[in-house]
Amino acid sequence: MTLDLTRFDPFLARLLSLPTLYGAVLSPDGSQLALIWGKLGPTAQLWLQPADGSASPRCLVSDKWDCDYVIWSRDGRSLIVGQSQEGDERISLLQVFLDGRPSRRLTPEAPDYYIHGGQLLGDNRHLVYAANLDPETGAEIEESVVYLHDIETGGKRALARTERPAFCWPVVSPDDQLVLYERKDRHPAGYQLWLAAIDGSFDREIVNLGDDIKVDGTWSPDGAHIVLTADSRQGRRIGLWHRATEAIDWLVDDPARNVEDADWPRRAPHLVIEEVRHARSHHFLLDPVTRGEAAFQPGPGTYAPIGVDAGGHWLAWHYSAAIPSRILRLEGLPPFREVNRLARHPADPGLAPDELAAAEDYRWHSVDGLEIQGWLYRAKGAPHGTILLVHGGPTHHDEDSFDPEIQYYAACGFNVLTPNYRGSTGFSLAYEEAIKQEGWGGLEQEDIRTGAESLIRDGIARPGKVGITGTSYGGYSSWWAITRFPVETIAAAAPICGMTDLVVDYETTRPDLRPYSEEMMGGSPATAPARYRDRSPIHFVENIRGRLLIVQGENDPNVTPQNVTDVTRRLDAAGISFDLLTFPDEGHGIARPENQRVLYRRIAGFFAAAFD
Repeated sequence: MTLDLTRFDPFLARLLSLPTLYGAVLSPDGSQLALIWGKLGPTAQLWLQPADGSASPRCLVSDKWDCDYVIWSRDGRSLIVGQSQEGDERISLLQVFLDGRPSRRLTPEAPDYYIHGGQLLGDNRHLVYAANLDPETGAEIEESVVYLHDIETGGKRALARTERPAFCWPVVSPDDQLVLYERKDRHPAGYQLWLAAIDGSFDREIVNLGDDIKVDGTWSPDGAHIVLTADSRQGRRIGLWHRATEAIDWLVDDPARNVEDADWPRRAPHLVIEEVRHARSHHFLLDPVTRGEAAFQPGPGTYAPIGVDAGGHWLAWHYSAAIPSRILRLEGLPPFREVNRLARHPADPGLAPDELAAAEDYRWHSVDGLEIQGWLYRAKGAPHGTILLVHGGPTHHDEDSFDPEIQYYAACGFNVLTPNYRGSTGFSLAYEEAIKQEGWGGLEQEDIRTGAESLIRDGIARPGKVGITGTSYGGYSSWWAITRFPVETIAAAAPICGMTDLVVDYETTRPDLRPYSEEMMGGSPATAPARYRDRSPIHFVENIRGRLLIVQGENDPNVTPQNVTDVTRRLDAAGISFDLLTFPDEGHGIARPENQRVLYRRIAGFFAAAFD
């Protein structure tokens, strides 16, 4: 029976017209909330609202660039906005004034290098960011350089330079004296923290817990401490590095607890700690002196603190699969009762919870007995088939949260499973690191396969009526499944921006991402050539027996279009048929609402035809 997708178009239109909040940052004095809002047009926009909700949000930036992130000036009178074009990830920094003055572009509109960060000092003249830009030649390079940029003269001074490529996001101390940044010069799996002086007098390592151990840091509000989130051989822990003594106090150091993040917001006497249990985030407030803890859980769903406003109220994200992300203003003390809701937009279509599929905790065992968790969304009505929607990363996890793509597929009559295979965050550091035992294309792919087989055994899915899709590593997993698994298990695949040749991916991706491949694969293509070849789906396309739809953003700098160019040539040579859907105005993932409408309808129709 042919599935008539047109009857689900109105619901898809409502899903994709839901204003989606991508970011929210409180002003230094806690009086204003800067918002990154998507789905209000082709690009993500910058909005502003009083933090107490006393006035409606107003739009500050809506143009051809995506607003990717926002950083407040020290005095709260302007905002530094990181913008990119059509998914190219090449950030240009824009200063937006709140007093009505015209915005001004601080860095080139179309740079041939990558910028990370962009913090304005208190003098409102000097800007700190990292870029893979040679300070002498102006050429794009592999390494990251931390710059002090004079926005009046345009002059730049290098404060620090990494020895190897690495993602680097510099953060300036509250007194504008020091720049905190990270390096991974010693080992692809590690991160060390460094401090560089704004006056250029020094640049030195301050926290090194091991060459292959990761540590992340953020300043305390008074600048006297750095809040550390650090791996160890046993788990992950939270600590304070003291600026005066350079000693570290470990505040949370329990391998049984899966703490994943920590922050110390302005006006808050407590640190905010995120602990994730079985892919559900739980936040608590930690007193750095007494080490007492208070759970931050006002009600059902996930509550993630943003910060404390000028009136002492907490602002927090609130979401679940049936509650699209929203921002609530809560009382400042337990039980943190709701005061009012912020960031309401008139275009909100008002989706009701009973219109949305709930996320069910679904578990199975992989080939080695390891328990794997995922979220199961049941089809509305009799299921037409089942879709595995695999998250990217792979250092990431799916949670109980609203996703318009999932909700559309469920409405169309597909069961959807989002598997949190080994290598995912959200469970334990050991679970997260387990993917590195064999590298990409190892047991994590068996976790996905056994998930499909478990659904079939449980009568939720049927043989020959299971498809797989996902973006980035989810796209790679889709390629893996269609080239390795029988059609009874995986009948069709729709990889989106997925790696097909891990050597090509390594050689053509952004330079700061290359160490991640080395960490995951146990080396580079030069040192582990056999593993890179064996784990690349391009060498096994002749095994494909199911249906294939390839999706790619043409501006993707992460998994570049060469992955598609090369694999389609190999598919043609092998006589394997496939469909191809590309988007000239997208990068690593399909983000524009109109393109998402095309993509989701195409994937639903593709799987429906494959299952008939």
